[in-house]
Amino acid sequence: MPEPHADRLLDCRRTLCPMPVVRTSQEMRTLAPGQVLKVLATDRGAIVDIPAWANDTGNELVDWHEDGQDLVFLIRKGEEA
Repeated sequence: MPEPHADRLLDCRRTLCPMPVVRTSQEMRTLAPGQVLKVLATDRGAIVDIPAWANDTGNELVDWHEDGQDLVFLIRKGEEA
């Protein structure tokens, strides 16, 4: 299945908790509702932290997967987020 289109890419590789979530939160503020942010991370804590953050903030985790050493998250900005 092809990956959904991402409107913006955020590279958080080589940053440690809590920076992937902090930077994701900052970047999501620049997007319009319905737009998708692709986040690249290497901190394994992001596997739990980013989905929890998305759920808590009204954003939608569309997908996440591993691509080699990278963790790839696709997050759609919610209407109220």
